[in-house]
Amino acid sequence: MKPFRTLAEARTPEGRHLKLHEHDGDYFILLNGQQLMNSRASTSERELACLACRHLEGVECPRILVGGLGLGFTLKGVLDLVGPGAVVHAAELIPEIVSWNHEYLQGLNGGLLDDDRVEILVADVYEVIRQAVKQPYDAILLDVDNGPVAFTLEENRRIYQKAGVSQIVRALRPEGCVAVWSAGKDRSFADRLFRAGLKVDVVGVKAYPNAPRDAHVVFLGQRRPGD
Repeated sequence: MKPFRTLAEARTPEGRHLKLHEHDGDYFILLNGQQLMNSRASTSERELACLACRHLEGVECPRILVGGLGLGFTLKGVLDLVGPGAVVHAAELIPEIVSWNHEYLQGLNGGLLDDDRVEILVADVYEVIRQAVKQPYDAILLDVDNGPVAFTLEENRRIYQKAGVSQIVRALRPEGCVAVWSAGKDRSFADRLFRAGLKVDVVGVKAYPNAPRDAHVVFLGQRRPGD
């Protein structure tokens, strides 16, 4: 049986322990010993990209923000769906995760970081959104933490609160869309999106292609025409 290999380690800004593991060609990121993500369960990350980008047909040069790099599956999904004129910003707070994609994950998804359409922002996605009012996005995808219930960083909660949702709406172009990955349902978050002026849809998504049931949720919020 092939062993688990620890490829790299890092600390979050709050001091929690991140590890990158590999086992028989599969990759895992752990936080304080608990699995955050693995390359075998990437269906929901790909579906996040599909749901967010489905309204971009006919948009010649869309501007897209991906919040949270992880193992790169959401970014890959976006790049597979948009044309050569797209501008895709990928915001990742933890610089080591960007380095891991370059150094260890080239064969998985790391090569996408060299795509001419991609700009990597080593920054807090909340601040990127806050500063996007002058150059808003056609789509904002958030795969940050566990969704509205923060797990990795307490500070991530502010993205999903009333003020954070208001910032997201201001950072969207007319009829722009925000798509938020979540480990589970959260009625209060869906209500915040609606009260902020978005048309809201909550979509169940699978973790694995052949999974018998949905494991995660994607919240979709689209600006209404004229808003």
